Amino acid sequence: MSTALSVNLNKIAVLRNSRGGDEPDVVRAGTACLDAGAHGLTVHPRPDARHIREDDVLALATLCHARGVEFNIEGNPFAPPRPGYPGLLALCEAARPAQVTLVPDGDGQLTSDHGFDFHRDGEALRPLIAAFKATGCRVSVFVDVGDPRVARAADCGADRVELYTGPFAEAFAAGDADAALHDAADTARRAQAAGLAVNAGHDLNQANLGTFLARVPNVREVSIGHALIGEALYAGLDATVRAYRRIVDAARDD
Repeated sequence: MSTALSVNLNKIAVLRNSRGGDEPDVVRAGTACLDAGAHGLTVHPRPDARHIREDDVLALATLCHARGVEFNIEGNPFAPPRPGYPGLLALCEAARPAQVTLVPDGDGQLTSDHGFDFHRDGEALRPLIAAFKATGCRVSVFVDVGDPRVARAADCGADRVELYTGPFAEAFAAGDADAALHDAADTARRAQAAGLAVNAGHDLNQANLGTFLARVPNVREVSIGHALIGEALYAGLDATVRAYRRIVDAARDD
């Protein structure tokens, strides 16, 4: 089974918004990533529009539909609409992504750093997941590695879970990732036993991705943005995306 590489373009939008105007252009960056071999694109629009905006979502959806690749929109399904942000469901109804990834981010949260609490949020998630699936998209939910209730994502109607890999990345950087990898593999297997496919993301990079994919079974997709865009500042976007493709392709071959 192969692992798909989806490139998160949020950091391109951060750079553009820091100056105003249209440069760097997120659609041009997305096109470059796809030309270099990315299997799809990811965005995480937030209610404060600090990076990806509604118009970016629609423009990138058009690009992905034209190219026949997957578009993944991340966001908090509980965040209400407001001026400049129509809400995650409305964005999905307009953009028709292949996948929506539900993440329990607070409005002011800097980055995603935890998964859903299914004991607290499970019943509230169920009708929301049904509404997203009614738009025709696959639904993935962000989960913590080691969550004993990970199988409840299936009870809520989700198709996939995305493992939060931040703790693994920290352990890998510290030189002792065995326990984190064991827990990630165990969580993946429990999710898969419940009928869920498994994605992964957060702080994955060229140094740790191969190890993660070698130890965690049947990861269907990795979503990578911050590290990839940072590495691309030195090596270039095309070369960096191709380097990640070599890593996921090698994992498939193994």
